[in-house]
Amino acid sequence: MKIVNITTAVVRYHGEATLVRIDTDEGISGFGEANPDAGAGGVVGVINSLRPLLIGEDPRNVERCWEKLRRKVFAGAQSGVYVIAMSGIELALWDLAGKAMGQPVYRLLGGQFRDRIRVYADCGNGDDPDGSVAGCVDRAQRMVAEGFTAIKFDIDNLGHPAKFDPYNHTLGTREIRDMVDRVAGVREAIGPDVDLAIDMHARYDVPSACRIAGELEPFSLMWLEEPTPPENPQALARVRANTRTPICAGENLYLRWGFRELLDSGAVDVIEPDIPKCGGLAESKKIANLAEIYYVPFAPHLVSTPLGTMAAAHQCSTIPNFYVQEWHALEERDVWDSYVMAPDGAHSIVKDGYIMLPDTPGIGVELDMDGVHRNAVPGFGVFE
Repeated sequence: MKIVNITTAVVRYHGEATLVRIDTDEGISGFGEANPDAGAGGVVGVINSLRPLLIGEDPRNVERCWEKLRRKVFAGAQSGVYVIAMSGIELALWDLAGKAMGQPVYRLLGGQFRDRIRVYADCGNGDDPDGSVAGCVDRAQRMVAEGFTAIKFDIDNLGHPAKFDPYNHTLGTREIRDMVDRVAGVREAIGPDVDLAIDMHARYDVPSACRIAGELEPFSLMWLEEPTPPENPQALARVRANTRTPICAGENLYLRWGFRELLDSGAVDVIEPDIPKCGGLAESKKIANLAEIYYVPFAPHLVSTPLGTMAAAHQCSTIPNFYVQEWHALEERDVWDSYVMAPDGAHSIVKDGYIMLPDTPGIGVELDMDGVHRNAVPGFGVFE
Protein backbone atom coordinates (compact mmCIF):
# COMPACT_ATOMS: atom_id res chain seq x y z
CA MET A 1 0.00 0.00 0.00
CA LYS A 2 1.42 3.39 -1.03
CA ILE A 3 0.39 7.00 -0.46
CA VAL A 4 -0.60 8.66 -3.73
CA ASN A 5 -1.95 12.03 -2.60
CA ILE A 6 -2.49 14.35 0.37
CA THR A 7 -5.15 17.07 0.16
CA THR A 8 -6.89 19.48 2.54
CA ALA A 9 -10.17 21.20 3.24
CA VAL A 10 -10.62 24.26 5.44
CA VAL A 11 -13.87 24.62 7.37
CA ARG A 12 -15.39 27.05 9.83
CA TYR A 13 -14.82 26.11 13.44
CA HIS A 14 -13.17 28.21 16.14
CA GLY A 15 -11.64 30.13 13.29
CA GLU A 16 -10.56 27.89 10.43
CA ALA A 17 -9.97 24.18 10.99
CA THR A 18 -7.81 22.32 8.49
CA LEU A 19 -8.94 18.80 7.58
CA VAL A 20 -6.45 16.43 5.93
CA ARG A 21 -7.10 13.56 3.52
CA ILE A 22 -4.52 10.93 2.56
CA ASP A 23 -5.28 8.65 -0.42
CA THR A 24 -3.62 5.35 -1.31
CA ASP A 25 -3.16 3.18 -4.39
CA GLU A 26 -5.56 0.63 -2.86
CA GLY A 27 -8.48 3.05 -2.69
CA ILE A 28 -8.41 3.51 1.09
CA SER A 29 -8.35 7.06 2.47
CA GLY A 30 -7.62 8.41 5.93
CA PHE A 31 -8.73 11.71 7.45
CA GLY A 32 -7.14 13.91 10.10
CA GLU A 33 -7.29 17.43 11.47
CA ALA A 34 -4.77 20.12 12.35
CA ASN A 35 -5.38 22.60 15.17
CA PRO A 36 -6.66 25.96 13.86
CA ASP A 37 -4.39 28.20 15.97
CA ALA A 38 -1.76 28.84 13.30
CA GLY A 39 -4.22 29.95 10.62
CA ALA A 40 -5.32 27.77 7.76
CA GLY A 41 -3.22 29.48 5.11
CA GLY A 42 0.02 28.58 6.83
CA VAL A 43 -1.04 25.04 7.70
CA VAL A 44 -2.26 24.26 4.19
CA GLY A 45 0.92 25.70 2.70
CA VAL A 46 3.13 23.53 4.90
CA ILE A 47 1.08 20.40 4.19
CA ASN A 48 1.43 21.06 0.47
CA SER A 49 5.18 21.45 0.89
CA LEU A 50 5.44 18.19 2.86
CA ARG A 51 3.31 16.15 0.44
CA PRO A 52 6.18 15.04 -1.86
CA LEU A 53 8.05 13.55 1.10
CA LEU A 54 5.25 11.04 1.75
CA ILE A 55 4.21 10.10 -1.78
CA GLY A 56 5.11 6.44 -2.21
CA GLU A 57 5.41 5.71 1.52
CA ASP A 58 3.41 2.94 3.18
CA PRO A 59 0.89 4.82 5.42
CA ARG A 60 0.83 1.95 7.90
CA ASN A 61 4.35 2.96 8.93
CA VAL A 62 2.91 5.92 10.80
CA GLU A 63 5.84 6.80 13.01
CA ARG A 64 8.36 6.31 10.22
CA CYS A 65 6.38 8.77 8.05
CA TRP A 66 6.14 11.24 10.94
CA GLU A 67 9.84 10.98 11.73
CA LYS A 68 10.73 11.47 8.08
CA LEU A 69 8.88 14.77 8.15
CA ARG A 70 10.36 15.87 11.46
CA ARG A 71 13.94 15.16 10.45
CA LYS A 72 13.50 16.81 7.07
CA VAL A 73 12.06 20.13 8.18
CA PHE A 74 13.70 20.81 11.54
CA ALA A 75 15.90 19.42 14.28
CA GLY A 76 15.06 19.27 17.96
CA ALA A 77 12.13 20.90 19.68
CA GLN A 78 11.14 23.46 17.11
CA SER A 79 7.51 24.40 16.97
CA GLY A 80 4.78 26.30 15.24
CA VAL A 81 3.00 25.75 12.01
CA TYR A 82 5.21 22.83 10.92
CA VAL A 83 4.29 20.74 13.96
CA ILE A 84 0.61 21.63 13.59
CA ALA A 85 0.67 20.56 9.94
CA MET A 86 2.50 17.34 10.84
CA SER A 87 -0.10 16.65 13.53
CA GLY A 88 -2.94 16.79 11.02
CA ILE A 89 -1.08 14.47 8.68
CA GLU A 90 -0.31 12.07 11.51
CA LEU A 91 -3.97 11.80 12.58
CA ALA A 92 -4.90 10.96 9.00
CA LEU A 93 -2.16 8.32 8.86
CA TRP A 94 -3.54 6.58 11.96
CA ASP A 95 -7.06 6.67 10.52
CA LEU A 96 -5.79 5.16 7.29
CA ALA A 97 -3.67 2.52 9.06
CA GLY A 98 -6.63 1.48 11.20
CA LYS A 99 -8.88 1.14 8.18
CA ALA A 100 -6.24 -0.82 6.27
CA MET A 101 -5.78 -3.27 9.15
CA GLY A 102 -9.43 -3.40 10.21
CA GLN A 103 -8.67 -2.10 13.71
CA PRO A 104 -9.67 0.96 15.74
CA VAL A 105 -6.82 3.40 16.32
CA TYR A 106 -6.73 2.79 20.07
CA ARG A 107 -5.80 -0.84 19.43
CA LEU A 108 -2.90 0.19 17.20
CA LEU A 109 -1.72 2.53 19.97
CA GLY A 110 -1.49 -0.31 22.48
CA GLY A 111 -5.05 -0.98 23.58
CA GLN A 112 -7.49 0.55 26.03
CA PHE A 113 -7.45 1.47 29.67
CA ARG A 114 -11.02 2.78 29.26
CA ASP A 115 -13.76 2.65 26.62
CA ARG A 116 -15.30 6.04 27.32
CA ILE A 117 -13.62 9.40 27.70
CA ARG A 118 -14.77 12.01 30.19
CA VAL A 119 -14.91 15.48 28.68
CA TYR A 120 -15.27 18.89 30.26
CA ALA A 121 -17.42 21.60 28.73
CA ASP A 122 -15.49 24.77 27.96
CA CYS A 123 -18.06 27.39 28.92
CA GLY A 124 -16.04 30.43 27.88
CA ASN A 125 -17.57 33.62 29.28
CA GLY A 126 -20.95 32.03 29.91
CA ASP A 127 -24.23 33.01 28.29
CA ASP A 128 -23.44 36.73 28.60
CA PRO A 129 -20.65 37.93 26.26
CA ASP A 130 -19.53 40.32 28.99
CA GLY A 131 -18.96 37.43 31.36
CA SER A 132 -21.46 38.41 34.03
CA VAL A 133 -21.85 36.20 37.08
CA ALA A 134 -25.48 35.47 36.11
CA GLY A 135 -24.49 34.45 32.57
CA CYS A 136 -21.80 32.11 33.88
CA VAL A 137 -24.18 30.59 36.42
CA ASP A 138 -26.82 29.95 33.77
CA ARG A 139 -24.38 28.17 31.46
CA ALA A 140 -22.82 26.17 34.28
CA GLN A 141 -26.16 24.88 35.49
CA ARG A 142 -27.20 23.94 31.96
CA MET A 143 -24.02 21.95 31.36
CA VAL A 144 -24.36 20.10 34.64
CA ALA A 145 -27.96 19.28 33.73
CA GLU A 146 -26.66 17.82 30.45
CA GLY A 147 -24.50 15.37 32.39
CA PHE A 148 -21.09 17.05 32.45
CA THR A 149 -19.11 16.34 35.60
CA ALA A 150 -16.47 18.94 34.74
CA ILE A 151 -16.66 22.46 33.27
CA LYS A 152 -14.31 25.36 32.59
CA PHE A 153 -14.71 29.13 32.45
CA ASP A 154 -12.53 32.02 31.26
CA ILE A 155 -11.88 34.85 33.71
CA ASP A 156 -9.22 36.87 31.86
CA ASN A 157 -10.40 40.19 30.45
CA LEU A 158 -7.84 42.49 28.85
CA GLY A 159 -10.65 44.96 28.17
CA HIS A 160 -11.67 45.28 31.81
CA PRO A 161 -12.57 48.91 32.64
CA ALA A 162 -10.19 48.93 35.60
CA LYS A 163 -7.18 47.93 33.45
CA PHE A 164 -4.23 50.26 33.99
CA ASP A 165 -3.46 50.44 30.26
CA PRO A 166 -3.59 48.10 27.23
CA TYR A 167 -0.04 46.81 27.75
CA ASN A 168 0.25 46.41 31.51
CA HIS A 169 -1.05 42.97 32.43
CA THR A 170 -0.72 43.37 36.17
CA LEU A 171 -4.05 42.70 37.87
CA GLY A 172 -5.62 45.40 40.01
CA THR A 173 -7.83 44.85 43.03
CA ARG A 174 -11.09 45.48 41.17
CA GLU A 175 -10.17 43.04 38.41
CA ILE A 176 -9.33 40.36 40.94
CA ARG A 177 -12.57 40.96 42.80
CA ASP A 178 -14.61 40.54 39.61
CA MET A 179 -12.73 37.33 38.76
CA VAL A 180 -13.33 35.89 42.21
CA ASP A 181 -17.01 36.85 42.15
CA ARG A 182 -17.49 34.94 38.90
CA VAL A 183 -15.81 31.81 40.23
CA ALA A 184 -17.67 32.03 43.53
CA GLY A 185 -21.02 32.32 41.76
CA VAL A 186 -20.36 29.29 39.57
CA ARG A 187 -19.09 27.15 42.44
CA GLU A 188 -22.14 27.96 44.54
CA ALA A 189 -24.44 27.15 41.61
CA ILE A 190 -22.92 23.76 40.73
CA GLY A 191 -22.12 22.57 44.23
CA PRO A 192 -18.92 20.96 45.55
CA ASP A 193 -18.88 17.77 43.49
CA VAL A 194 -18.62 19.09 39.90
CA ASP A 195 -15.04 19.72 38.78
CA LEU A 196 -14.41 23.37 37.93
CA ALA A 197 -11.40 24.65 35.95
CA ILE A 198 -10.54 28.29 35.30
CA ASP A 199 -8.58 29.59 32.29
CA MET A 200 -6.45 32.77 32.17
CA HIS A 201 -5.02 32.30 28.65
CA ALA A 202 -1.38 32.96 29.63
CA ARG A 203 -1.91 36.69 30.01
CA TYR A 204 -0.59 37.78 33.41
CA ASP A 205 2.62 38.37 35.33
CA VAL A 206 3.83 36.35 38.30
CA PRO A 207 2.58 38.66 41.10
CA SER A 208 -0.89 38.77 39.54
CA ALA A 209 -0.95 35.01 39.01
CA CYS A 210 0.07 34.39 42.62
CA ARG A 211 -2.62 36.76 43.91
CA ILE A 212 -5.47 35.25 41.90
CA ALA A 213 -4.34 31.67 42.56
CA GLY A 214 -4.42 32.41 46.28
CA GLU A 215 -7.82 34.09 46.12
CA LEU A 216 -9.27 31.06 44.31
CA GLU A 217 -8.05 28.47 46.82
CA PRO A 218 -11.41 28.28 48.70
CA PHE A 219 -13.22 27.09 45.54
CA SER A 220 -11.48 23.70 45.16
CA LEU A 221 -10.58 24.16 41.51
CA MET A 222 -9.74 21.24 39.26
CA TRP A 223 -7.02 23.61 38.02
CA LEU A 224 -6.05 27.18 37.18
CA GLU A 225 -4.96 27.17 33.55
CA GLU A 226 -2.04 29.14 32.14
CA PRO A 227 -1.95 32.09 34.54
CA THR A 228 1.41 33.18 33.01
CA PRO A 229 2.82 33.01 29.45
CA PRO A 230 4.24 29.65 28.32
CA GLU A 231 7.78 30.67 27.44
CA ASN A 232 9.17 30.62 31.01
CA PRO A 233 8.40 27.48 33.05
CA GLN A 234 10.44 28.79 35.99
CA ALA A 235 8.06 31.72 36.35
CA LEU A 236 5.10 29.36 36.41
CA ALA A 237 6.90 27.22 38.98
CA ARG A 238 7.01 30.26 41.27
CA VAL A 239 3.24 30.53 41.01
CA ARG A 240 2.73 26.85 41.75
CA ALA A 241 5.05 27.06 44.77
CA ASN A 242 2.92 29.81 46.28
CA THR A 243 -0.56 28.27 46.08
CA ARG A 244 -2.63 25.21 46.85
CA THR A 245 -4.61 25.79 43.65
CA PRO A 246 -3.53 23.17 41.05
CA ILE A 247 -1.78 24.68 38.02
CA CYS A 248 -2.33 23.43 34.45
CA ALA A 249 -0.36 24.37 31.33
CA GLY A 250 1.00 23.01 28.06
CA GLU A 251 -1.41 23.89 25.26
CA ASN A 252 1.19 26.15 23.65
CA LEU A 253 4.07 23.67 23.75
CA TYR A 254 5.21 21.31 20.99
CA LEU A 255 6.68 17.82 20.88
CA ARG A 256 7.96 15.90 23.89
CA TRP A 257 11.04 18.13 24.08
CA GLY A 258 8.82 21.13 24.69
CA PHE A 259 7.39 19.52 27.83
CA ARG A 260 10.65 18.40 29.43
CA GLU A 261 11.49 21.70 31.09
CA LEU A 262 7.88 22.24 32.18
CA LEU A 263 7.94 18.94 34.05
CA ASP A 264 11.55 19.15 35.27
CA SER A 265 10.91 22.57 36.81
CA GLY A 266 7.89 21.37 38.78
CA ALA A 267 5.74 24.09 37.20
CA VAL A 268 2.49 22.14 36.78
CA ASP A 269 0.09 19.81 38.52
CA VAL A 270 -1.66 18.91 35.22
CA ILE A 271 -0.43 19.03 31.60
CA GLU A 272 -2.68 19.90 28.68
CA PRO A 273 -1.04 19.16 25.33
CA ASP A 274 -3.23 19.94 22.33
CA ILE A 275 -3.10 16.64 20.45
CA PRO A 276 -3.72 17.94 16.86
CA LYS A 277 -1.14 20.66 17.55
CA CYS A 278 1.69 19.22 19.65
CA GLY A 279 2.68 16.43 17.23
CA GLY A 280 -0.24 14.02 16.98
CA LEU A 281 -1.46 10.85 18.66
CA ALA A 282 1.80 8.94 19.09
CA GLU A 283 3.73 12.04 20.15
CA SER A 284 1.12 13.05 22.72
CA LYS A 285 1.18 9.52 24.09
CA LYS A 286 4.93 9.91 24.58
CA ILE A 287 4.28 13.22 26.33
CA ALA A 288 1.74 11.49 28.59
CA ASN A 289 4.29 8.76 29.35
CA LEU A 290 6.85 11.44 30.22
CA ALA A 291 4.35 13.13 32.55
CA GLU A 292 3.63 9.82 34.24
CA ILE A 293 7.25 9.69 35.42
CA TYR A 294 6.47 12.87 37.39
CA TYR A 295 3.04 11.56 38.49
CA VAL A 296 1.33 14.36 36.58
CA PRO A 297 -2.12 13.74 35.02
CA PHE A 298 -2.84 14.32 31.34
CA ALA A 299 -5.83 16.52 30.37
CA PRO A 300 -5.57 17.53 26.70
CA HIS A 301 -6.56 20.94 25.48
CA LEU A 302 -8.70 20.63 22.34
CA VAL A 303 -10.37 22.99 19.87
CA SER A 304 -11.19 20.49 17.13
CA THR A 305 -14.14 19.35 15.06
CA PRO A 306 -15.60 15.95 15.99
CA LEU A 307 -12.99 14.30 13.75
CA GLY A 308 -10.04 15.62 15.76
CA THR A 309 -11.98 15.21 19.01
CA MET A 310 -12.62 11.52 18.42
CA ALA A 311 -9.02 10.98 17.31
CA ALA A 312 -7.82 12.53 20.58
CA ALA A 313 -10.22 10.30 22.51
CA HIS A 314 -8.50 7.24 21.04
CA GLN A 315 -5.19 8.42 22.44
CA CYS A 316 -6.72 9.26 25.83
CA SER A 317 -8.08 5.75 26.12
CA THR A 318 -4.58 4.25 25.84
CA ILE A 319 -2.77 6.00 28.71
CA PRO A 320 -3.11 5.34 32.45
CA ASN A 321 -2.72 8.96 33.61
CA PHE A 322 -5.63 10.40 31.61
CA TYR A 323 -7.73 12.93 33.58
CA VAL A 324 -10.28 14.67 31.34
CA GLN A 325 -10.47 15.92 27.72
CA GLU A 326 -11.67 19.34 26.59
CA TRP A 327 -14.84 19.83 24.55
CA HIS A 328 -14.97 23.30 23.02
CA ALA A 329 -18.11 23.57 20.92
CA LEU A 330 -20.80 25.36 22.91
CA GLU A 331 -20.65 28.53 20.82
CA GLU A 332 -20.71 26.59 17.51
CA ARG A 333 -22.60 23.46 18.45
CA ASP A 334 -24.76 23.07 15.34
CA VAL A 335 -21.79 23.59 13.03
CA TRP A 336 -19.64 21.25 15.15
CA ASP A 337 -22.17 18.42 15.02
CA SER A 338 -22.53 18.76 11.24
CA TYR A 339 -19.02 17.59 10.37
CA VAL A 340 -19.25 13.87 11.09
CA MET A 341 -21.76 11.08 11.23
CA ALA A 342 -21.65 9.63 14.75
CA PRO A 343 -20.92 5.87 14.85
CA ASP A 344 -24.26 4.95 16.43
CA GLY A 345 -26.32 7.35 14.33
CA ALA A 346 -26.62 9.80 17.21
CA HIS A 347 -26.68 13.53 16.66
CA SER A 348 -23.40 14.12 18.51
CA ILE A 349 -20.37 12.09 19.57
CA VAL A 350 -20.61 13.69 23.05
CA LYS A 351 -23.37 12.35 25.30
CA ASP A 352 -23.87 12.94 29.03
CA GLY A 353 -20.38 14.39 29.34
CA TYR A 354 -18.60 11.41 27.76
CA ILE A 355 -17.37 10.16 24.38
CA MET A 356 -17.92 6.46 23.78
CA LEU A 357 -15.13 4.98 21.68
CA PRO A 358 -16.31 3.02 18.63
CA ASP A 359 -14.73 -0.31 17.75
CA THR A 360 -14.91 0.38 14.01
CA PRO A 361 -11.65 0.62 12.03
CA GLY A 362 -9.66 3.83 12.10
CA ILE A 363 -10.82 6.87 14.05
CA GLY A 364 -14.37 5.54 13.83
CA VAL A 365 -16.22 8.56 12.46
CA GLU A 366 -16.73 9.50 8.83
CA LEU A 367 -16.86 13.03 7.54
CA ASP A 368 -20.29 14.25 6.47
CA MET A 369 -19.30 15.81 3.18
CA ASP A 370 -22.50 17.85 3.04
CA GLY A 371 -21.46 19.54 6.28
CA VAL A 372 -17.90 19.99 5.05
CA HIS A 373 -19.02 21.63 1.80
CA ARG A 374 -21.65 23.74 3.56
CA ASN A 375 -19.08 25.19 5.96
CA ALA A 376 -16.02 25.23 3.70
CA VAL A 377 -13.99 28.43 3.77
CA PRO A 378 -13.84 29.94 0.27
CA GLY A 379 -10.52 29.97 -1.51
CA PHE A 380 -9.08 26.71 -0.21
CA GLY A 381 -11.02 24.04 -2.09
CA VAL A 382 -12.31 20.78 -0.61
CA PHE A 383 -9.82 17.90 -0.92
CA GLU A 384 -8.75 19.00 -4.39
